[in-house]
Amino acid sequence: MTDHNRLPPGQSPTGGFPILHYGPIPEFDPSTWDFRIWGAVEEPITWTYDQIMALPRIRITLDLHCVTGWSKMDTHWEGISFRRLVEDGLVKPKPQARFVMQHAEHGYSTNLPLNVALQENFLIATHYENEVLAPEHGFPLRGVIGSLTDGNRLKDVYLWKGAKWLRGLELMEEDQLGFWEANGYHNDGDVWQEQRYAD
Repeated sequence: MTDHNRLPPGQSPTGGFPILHYGPIPEFDPSTWDFRIWGAVEEPITWTYDQIMALPRIRITLDLHCVTGWSKMDTHWEGISFRRLVEDGLVKPKPQARFVMQHAEHGYSTNLPLNVALQENFLIATHYENEVLAPEHGFPLRGVIGSLTDGNRLKDVYLWKGAKWLRGLELMEEDQLGFWEANGYHNDGDVWQEQRYAD
């Protein structure tokens, strides 16, 4: 890390990639696994694993910031841009859609404003560091959000706001709390304002 302005307050850089999650690593069966987008959309969608892997993918470099205090800089991800799914008309949010709930295995969920999910620093990731996601890092799909490393400062939130083992996106008209948000974490989770826990 060469630019100390990239490190949010209260964070320390790490060379590793700590593994933190709620619940055990789920088993994966490609014959039954699917991914859904529903709620405040014009047409609900269900994709199989093969269909997901056939979607166009992009690559981005992100700095990741965990609410527990570590930051991992210059991480490389590949996956599906939710923003591009919307721009290409594959996902059609209704005009009243304002929020997105990420639903994952074991009932885990986490919420984002729709305008944050549509930023270029949110990715439905399939690969990390040029390899398919490892099971402990969220295979086959993981929501990931971080700081862009090109100096383009977008709304950035702590790493829990991207769900491992992602199974669906629910677009919503009204906000709802996800798993950690309902258990005392800050609903916004802005890394630059140190919004770690609810008041």
